[in-house]
Amino acid sequence: MEQLRSALNHARPKDRQECLSYSARVFFCSALACSILALPCLAQRSNKPAVNVSIDTDEAEAVLTVLTKQRAGQIITDEDWRRIFLSEGYVRLKKREVAMHRSFEDQDFRTFVLSNQLLDQAETLAETLERWRRADVTRATRLALAYLPKGAQINAKIYPVIKPRQNSFVFDLDTDPAIFLYLDPTVNQAKFENTLAHELHHVGYGTVCPAKETKEEFKRLSKNVQTVLTYTGAFGEGFAMLAAAGGPDIHPHAVSDPKDRARWDTNVANFDADLRLVEEFFLDVLANRVSDHQIGERVAPFYGEQGAWYTVGWRMAVLIEKTFGRRTLIKTMCDPRKLFVTYNRAAEIHNRKSGEKLALWGRSLVEAVK
Repeated sequence: MEQLRSALNHARPKDRQECLSYSARVFFCSALACSILALPCLAQRSNKPAVNVSIDTDEAEAVLTVLTKQRAGQIITDEDWRRIFLSEGYVRLKKREVAMHRSFEDQDFRTFVLSNQLLDQAETLAETLERWRRADVTRATRLALAYLPKGAQINAKIYPVIKPRQNSFVFDLDTDPAIFLYLDPTVNQAKFENTLAHELHHVGYGTVCPAKETKEEFKRLSKNVQTVLTYTGAFGEGFAMLAAAGGPDIHPHAVSDPKDRARWDTNVANFDADLRLVEEFFLDVLANRVSDHQIGERVAPFYGEQGAWYTVGWRMAVLIEKTFGRRTLIKTMCDPRKLFVTYNRAAEIHNRKSGEKLALWGRSLVEAVK
């Protein structure tokens, strides 16, 4: 727990939400009480349907009503404000911010809503909400389920919200999963659906992975090995990128703007070097060469703007699926102890056939976690 908190505290403010990615989204579980971070504390929700996903736009609609009145010079009533403050999206957003020890007062939110900056965006925000409302949630859910084991459940409410902080996150995964998405005018409908599939994959993963027997085995491992496996789980960001794209032959930023796609391509091109940096971190952990405080500083760059946890994780996942099939990939995803050795086998086959020299994980790391 402290390792993840430290990673968040030492990440650059711009990237802090990226740190709240795979580890935090699946393992933070609001009040989180997991013995190992890499083991989701989500119980099987056998009393719920396998899929139950909906979009709640009440908060955004209520804010837009106030903005519309403000632009028209009409009186904004107490009822208009009550509609915002009693909307489910606002209530749960406030609950989450308080849980994160952030100030979130109704009066401060009023000031934000009445700001000239937000008023200038009113029309664009309304158009964005309308686009997002037409999103194909069923398709996004189907993409996520295609990369999850049998028995996975995806139950979540999606809240497009207008709020001061321009971040997106998941909350309350262990009882009532919520996905909060900042209403970003630069995100079109296709990209919104892609983001949904990514987040829904995280939600579904936590309902079935790792298996109960695997969790018990993890508890018997040394503290340092547990820490390595904790952060191996962060490669799940790359797995979710693959799931959201729809397959290994589809670019993970096919529906993104050119800038994001170019950044991804540049980062993926650094695969070998990034793999070595992550491996160096893992080996330092195993050898007690890094303190808990230093761990946060070391892993922060791997989150970043879709850093190594994303790109190295995605490249490994793609290679494993293309070499051994999706079924093997899903089994590997559910037990991080298998990731390094399975990827090495796939890379060795790939290197022989293609003449490339993709980096392999070193024997000492493979043996330590195997």
